[in-house]
Amino acid sequence: MERIIKIVLSILFFICLLDMPYGYYQLVRFIALIGFGILAYQANQEQNQTLLVIYCALALLFQPFFKIALGRELWNIVDVIVGMGLLISIFKGKSK
Repeated sequence: MERIIKIVLSILFFICLLDMPYGYYQLVRFIALIGFGILAYQANQEQNQTLLVIYCALALLFQPFFKIALGRELWNIVDVIVGMGLLISIFKGKSK
């Protein structure tokens, strides 16, 4: 389940690099909030405080209710970094 969430979120973030309608970005923020919330819950269940803090911070960053205005270019950079981080964490988790 964790891997699926990470893959879906990564794909959604990379699609954000395209010129999409504004509604798509709102949907991504809502899905990201839910996805990072689930990942934070799983990290808490595994007592991994580092990942818990990271996922909670990302949930707050992407939440759709109180938008953080970073500008398109900066959001693109954030999307790429978070998307790559999620993909890397999948492969890093496999090697353990």
